[in-house]
Amino acid sequence: MGAGDALNELEVDPERVRGWLAEEGADVIDVRETYERDAGHIAGTHHVELVELSAQAQTLPQDRPVVFYCRVGNRSLMAAQALRASGYEAYSMGGGLVRWAQEDRPLFPAGGYVADH
Repeated sequence: MGAGDALNELEVDPERVRGWLAEEGADVIDVRETYERDAGHIAGTHHVELVELSAQAQTLPQDRPVVFYCRVGNRSLMAAQALRASGYEAYSMGGGLVRWAQEDRPLFPAGGYVADH
């Protein structure tokens, strides 16, 4: 398996994330900074800033998938790789919140937007 295969295995598309949220089949975690989340986020998700993730890791479920997202997918990919190395079923939402919004998926609160990092 090449590096590209490993990357694909870690990334999931926004549609899969939407399905998991609808079924409560995964914990979806925003790893952006607080001001970014306040500007707009995916409803029904949790917030753990990337810098706090290692301290908060023990609070994450190990019995179901954990999906991280950020603005474009870089920070969430780092989070997924770190958690995967610790034995979690962890993923990153490919394209981040920018892709989510480009695909006309809703942001919370109403009128929310994707903040610049």
